[in-house]
Amino acid sequence: MVDDERLEQEQSSYDSSSIQVLEGLEAVRKRPGMYIGSTGPRGLHHLVWEIVDNSIDEALAGYCTEINVEIFGDNLIKVEDNGRGMPVDIHPKTKVSAAETIFTVLHAGGKFDSKSYKVSGGLHGVGASVVNALSEWLEVFVARKGKLYYQKFTRGKRVEPLKVIGDAEHTGTTVIFKPDAEIFRETTTFDYEILRQRIQQLAFLNKGLKLNIKDSRNPETIKSAKYCYDGGIMEYVKFLNKSKTPINPDIVDLSETIEGVQVEIAFQYTEDYSSNIYSFVNNIHTQEGGTHEEGFRTSLTRILNAYAKNANIFKKDESLSGDDVREGLTAIVSCKISDPQFEGQTKTKLGNTEVRRIVSQIMSDKFDAYLKENPNSARNIIEKAVLALRARAAAKKARDATRRKNPLDSLGFASKLADCRSKDPVISEMYIVEGDSAGGSAKQGRESFYQAILPLRGKVLNVEKARVDRILSNKEIISMIQAIGTGIQDDFDITKARYHKVVIMTDADVDGAHIRTLLLTFFYRYMRPLIEEGYVYIAQPPLFKIAQNKRVEYAYSDEELEEKLKDFGSKPNIQRYKGLGEMNPKQLFDTTMNPKYRTLIRVTLEDSIEADRIFSTLMGDDVEPRREFIEENAVYVQNLDV
Repeated sequence: MVDDERLEQEQSSYDSSSIQVLEGLEAVRKRPGMYIGSTGPRGLHHLVWEIVDNSIDEALAGYCTEINVEIFGDNLIKVEDNGRGMPVDIHPKTKVSAAETIFTVLHAGGKFDSKSYKVSGGLHGVGASVVNALSEWLEVFVARKGKLYYQKFTRGKRVEPLKVIGDAEHTGTTVIFKPDAEIFRETTTFDYEILRQRIQQLAFLNKGLKLNIKDSRNPETIKSAKYCYDGGIMEYVKFLNKSKTPINPDIVDLSETIEGVQVEIAFQYTEDYSSNIYSFVNNIHTQEGGTHEEGFRTSLTRILNAYAKNANIFKKDESLSGDDVREGLTAIVSCKISDPQFEGQTKTKLGNTEVRRIVSQIMSDKFDAYLKENPNSARNIIEKAVLALRARAAAKKARDATRRKNPLDSLGFASKLADCRSKDPVISEMYIVEGDSAGGSAKQGRESFYQAILPLRGKVLNVEKARVDRILSNKEIISMIQAIGTGIQDDFDITKARYHKVVIMTDADVDGAHIRTLLLTFFYRYMRPLIEEGYVYIAQPPLFKIAQNKRVEYAYSDEELEEKLKDFGSKPNIQRYKGLGEMNPKQLFDTTMNPKYRTLIRVTLEDSIEADRIFSTLMGDDVEPRREFIEENAVYVQNLDV
């Protein structure tokens, strides 16, 4: 009876007053993740791109030649361009200036028809207003028709109307904003490198556009970079292949506009074995590809097969697959489209069906001609693809053997893996351990219900320098593939992952760091979704054991050691661990494997293009780029054990 009365009260209280209406930009502040993805570091940096994209759109329209981005103290961001300056006249619908409308009304912008902007990255008209809503304050300066206009906002609301504050001999728009710490609770600190890399990428994608970035937060160490590439994406390919050995010296550079779709394609083959195809639409990185990338991939396979057949290169019944023709390929496919149709709000996959045909047509016309005009390069490309074809046949047997059928299969798998009893991947963990000594301690000390141990003997093969058939003949790699259970490359299936935590546990020294890098290279090249899903971790073993009488504590860095020593009286006994094998099973579990006390670092992937470049630089054959990278980054190294 009481329940019935309560239910009746709840029903009667649910009326029109229960419906919350969020006006203006309140919805953005209430649910910021819907508009910028997250309120973490990625969402924070997304604010900058929303403003920069508006300036880029001015450049694509032919009115802007230079964009400046600057980080000031207190993490203020300034974005300045020399475009036309945004409109300042009164908007007929909102009855306030067009500039104010852009910054305060969702879905207000000049991108919804093709009159103002034929090509645009920001198509939803939410960019500027969202940045405004999520900023503690924002200021806009507009130089237009000889006047300088100014307006300020706080948390998305205007402080005062747009007003003239002086004369202007130039034109353009300047936006200065401070992200709101109430929204971005994790951090409001911008990462200069993240901003610099994207600025450089935008310069590659927009031929001849000047893009500059400056970090003025520390007057003693001001950082800056200026980018302008007259060669556009061709220079992008050259940059990505800096640490690789090309087999066609001249980068293939194809560009044409058909039916209003501007297509730019640049690619080059190298002696590497991995392939990297990056596609863009209106400067947006389409990480999931789409019709433009499909058109490139299918036509590349078709054209090279036809060339090899006509040259009588094939043995009986041979034909090149997509994997064969893409081995060692670095390619950029960039399209500028007036009305792009993206699958989903994330803009990661292009859906325009006509673009597939247009890209394929450009490839057929121009790549065919390139092969005929460059017979030496053509021969090198075909020979590499045919070698990949024949290696693929050899790898198939090895690949089939790596598919985990049960824990007691062949190839010595069972003797290597000390599996856990749990069959639930959500709670199951696999530790990849360096050497039998540490492996033995880990097996004895682990929680066997959910922790599996896979010891590796010696250093893992550097997959950056090996074709897949050689990789799949390596016992250590086979053991990992079998244990994880997902398969690799095109056969990869994340749902078959046996463990949702794959933990790399190596010694805290130079050799351990090298093994860790080799393992990460393998995961990145052949099991990338494992990283993308957040299944790969690095264990942090302690560097020091501090003992005094019956008191024992551990320190994971030199700094932590200094702090902990302050709490000890007379001189305690300090042991420096050179390797995991120096710990007994209990110590190893307590410090590195026990969920209550351990430190695990999740491996994340912020920028796949930059990750590709760094792996190629560090793990490739070319020594000079690696030396340059080490010299540039040596200043950031801590706790180097030599």
